[in-house]
Amino acid sequence: MKAKNLTSRSGAGRPAIQNKLFTACVFVLCLLIFISVAYPLYFIVIASFSNSNMVNQGQVLFWPKGFSLFGYQKIFEDTRIWQGYANTILYTLAGTAVNMAFTLPAAYALSRKEFVARKFVMSAFIFTMFFNGGMVPTYMLIRDLKLIDSFWVMIIPFCVNVYNLIITRTFMETSIPADLYEAATIDGCSHFRYFIQIVLPLSKAVISVITLYYLVARWNDFFTPLLYLNNDAKQPLQTVLRNILLSNQVFGQGAGSAGEGMGSYAQQYADQIKYGVIIVSTVPILCVYPFIQKYFEKGVMIGAVKG
Repeated sequence: MKAKNLTSRSGAGRPAIQNKLFTACVFVLCLLIFISVAYPLYFIVIASFSNSNMVNQGQVLFWPKGFSLFGYQKIFEDTRIWQGYANTILYTLAGTAVNMAFTLPAAYALSRKEFVARKFVMSAFIFTMFFNGGMVPTYMLIRDLKLIDSFWVMIIPFCVNVYNLIITRTFMETSIPADLYEAATIDGCSHFRYFIQIVLPLSKAVISVITLYYLVARWNDFFTPLLYLNNDAKQPLQTVLRNILLSNQVFGQGAGSAGEGMGSYAQQYADQIKYGVIIVSTVPILCVYPFIQKYFEKGVMIGAVKG
């Protein structure tokens, strides 16, 4: 009996030890992944405050060295920065509103099984994910629509992302019971009223996630203004920062040929601009994440099934 008890106890203890080892391995793995993702971001922050010569020599690893705000000072002294911020905020807010105004009704219509043409329309949307007209035909279309160098070229074109549309449609189709619509129609509720008063309040999770996707895409949009905007006063922040960065790199290279001392100064100036530009362009959009972080767990499950 004693031998059996010892055997049963040792057998019962093995799963507990295995679970602890598994938990420890998962914790170490997650910690390594976190460090590999977080350290480059942290390095950019400390490098933007450090002496660029020390950064290039590998002396800056965990703490800033040769602390200086010279790069940020030069960035914010440029009036183009503030104009670019204003343009980007305007394009981001207006563009995201247009994105959601098109995506949500389209997703609702495609989620309704009684919509006879939904398979054909969904196939047409999916087709555009794999095939499109290309850059030159698209540019010719934008030109013919008189949208070149206008505010609307940053708002109207590309107003629906098919991937986000599929995610939203899947959520509305699988997470909102069909019985709700039947009960609403008994009370005389129309599709429009059902969509506004019932579907949208129940879709806060997917709306928050998709809104963030659109916000980030609009904020980081670089290719559209580069192609279609010629007026410097209408350029968003991304292209403004690119122009500032390129101009200072050219300045650094040109000064290097003039003299060794001036070249090192200009190189330091260009490097601090480089790291400062990254921080200036990413921090504002990162401030949005904490406010809708609670919806991200649901957002991951929303995107898991897109059939």
